[in-house]
Amino acid sequence: MIPAIEVRDLRFSYHDEKAALHGVSFSIQEGESVALVGPNGAGKSTLLQHLNGLLPEKFGPNPAVAIFGRPVSTESLDETHRKVGFLFQESDDQLFCPTVHEDVAFGPQQFGHGEAEISRIVRDSLGKVGLQGFDDRIPHHLSAGEKQRVCLAGILACEPSILVLDEPTSDLDPRSKRGLIALLKSLSVTKVIASHDLELVVQLCPRTILLDAGHAVADGPTIRLLADEALMLEHGLEKPHSLQHGHPHGNTSSNPNLFT
Repeated sequence: MIPAIEVRDLRFSYHDEKAALHGVSFSIQEGESVALVGPNGAGKSTLLQHLNGLLPEKFGPNPAVAIFGRPVSTESLDETHRKVGFLFQESDDQLFCPTVHEDVAFGPQQFGHGEAEISRIVRDSLGKVGLQGFDDRIPHHLSAGEKQRVCLAGILACEPSILVLDEPTSDLDPRSKRGLIALLKSLSVTKVIASHDLELVVQLCPRTILLDAGHAVADGPTIRLLADEALMLEHGLEKPHSLQHGHPHGNTSSNPNLFT
C-alpha cells in the first residue's frame, strides 16, 4: 500500500546554516492520525512545512517527501497544496481576505467551482466549525479562537486528503478545544498534528513521533510513548495528567459541532 505521506532522510538548514532537521524518516498510512511532539526548537513546524511544499524554498533533484507516492517538487506543488491542507500556528498568517466568506471561498474559487457550489461549500464549512452566520464578519476583528476556526473552515472547504495542523488548540478555550477534538475525530482524512497539548494528543492520535533537536528519537503508540515518564523528561516534556495512573481520558462526544 502506498503511504499517504513518506519522508525519507529529510535534512534541512535555514539561511543561518543551523540544521533544523537531521535525516528524519517515517511513513504515514492513509487514515492515520499521528502526533508530532517535542520541545520548542525540535523541528516540528519545519517538518510540517515540508509536508505540503512550503519548504524547502527550492527543490533539489531528490525530494525527501512524497504524498500518495508522488514526490513533492516544483511540478507537483499545486497538486500537493490541494491534497494537504495546512493550519498555521498563527491564524493571521493565513487570513488575507476582507470577509470570512471570501477567506473560506478562496480555495474553492481556485478549483473552478461555480458561485452556487462555492456558497454551499462555505456554508457547510463554517457550520462544521460553529461559525454559522459569520460570512460578512471581518476576520481581523474576530477573537483568536474564531480566527483559528475560520482558517480551519477554509482548509475544510478545499476537501484535502491530509490535514496538517500546527498547534491547533493554542488559542482555544476549553469548550472550543473539546469541539475541535470532536470535529477532528469525525474526519476520516489522514491527520498530522504538532502540539504541546499532550492531552489532545492522547485523545486524537494513536501514534506519536517524538522530535528533539531535529532528530526523530521515538515513533510508536501514543499511550506507550507518553506514559514513559523518563523519556518525556529527557526530551523536555511531561507525562500527561490523564496517563499518570495509566488511564487515558474518556471518549469525547461524537458531535462535531460543539464550537460556541
